[in-house]
Amino acid sequence: MSFFGFGQSADIEIKLDGTDTRKLADIKSDDGKKERFYLYYDGESVTGQVNIVLKKHGSKLEHQGIKIEFIGQIELYYDRGNHHEFVSLVKELARPGELIQNTTYKFEFLNVEKPFESYTGSNVRLRYLLRVTLVRRLSDIIKELDIIVHTLSSYPEMNSPIKMEVGIEDCLHIEFEYNKCKYHLKDVIVGKIYFLLVRIKIKHMEIAIINFLFYFSGPNVFNENETIAKYEIMDGAPVRGESIPIRVFLAGYDLAPTMRDINKKFSVKYFLNLVLMDEEDRRYFKQQEITLWRKGEKSHKGGVSVSHSPHVPRHLVSGEGGPKGSEEPPREEPMAPPLDSMRREGDSQSPTSSNPGSD
Repeated sequence: MSFFGFGQSADIEIKLDGTDTRKLADIKSDDGKKERFYLYYDGESVTGQVNIVLKKHGSKLEHQGIKIEFIGQIELYYDRGNHHEFVSLVKELARPGELIQNTTYKFEFLNVEKPFESYTGSNVRLRYLLRVTLVRRLSDIIKELDIIVHTLSSYPEMNSPIKMEVGIEDCLHIEFEYNKCKYHLKDVIVGKIYFLLVRIKIKHMEIAIINFLFYFSGPNVFNENETIAKYEIMDGAPVRGESIPIRVFLAGYDLAPTMRDINKKFSVKYFLNLVLMDEEDRRYFKQQEITLWRKGEKSHKGGVSVSHSPHVPRHLVSGEGGPKGSEEPPREEPMAPPLDSMRREGDSQSPTSSNPGSD
């Protein structure tokens, strides 16, 4: 904006190449509403043009240079004054001088590394943006345009089933089994609950998907959780030997991949939370971590192959790089660990891992 309303000013427009064929993707904004931006992948070039439109015809606009930046940054809401940049590229569009007419500048950032997925959480935002700055003596003119980045993965080489026996000593022993430990975002969680010993009166049982956000401030680790989905899978008292099936479809939920120690600022993890309630309304729960990852598509509308990203980021599913076909690799037979205790509700539901950012 111009100083005290005097002098020349301009509007800046950023136009990306190929928008007629490029996909759009949704992401939550700070206020929880969904916003839609153009979708890019790791290693793709970001090209386009910058249009500068003068507001007053016949009047010149002096400037000290025009530049465009491609930025990847992490914003921690408790530290809003500081943006932690992990990608920062700059292109000079114009040297200091004068603009006497509307002007267009082309730009290109070739084969840009975009190591992390765009993400908005309760206290963290990871975003990618283009920023054009027209430098002036009194006040710069700045225009920003966000893009969304998805990181893609192929099927994990190892994807063992989860099998665990849990219970309350001499009162309840159950065995739960999930068909695998790593799921893509459109996958189906399939499992079973077996009742081996039942000496308490169980009223009902439910399963929930819980998202945990860990963020780091110096040596301190904070976490917040959100229940993504909750299902009642049993109503009434079970008997010994009974089996309860589980089937949870992930495609209907707004999920991001698991993220581990992103730029040493935050991690995102997912847990299946099995909850039982007895007739005295006491609740018992057991959490089990699962890994979510984004399945690569064969191609997108722009014709750019994204079936197998050349830069599969290690913060998604460790041990990536499995079969490149559409079929899942064979799974290992589950190992049954020793009996583990369920916890009473009221105990902390935060995962007990000592290092939430570790793989």
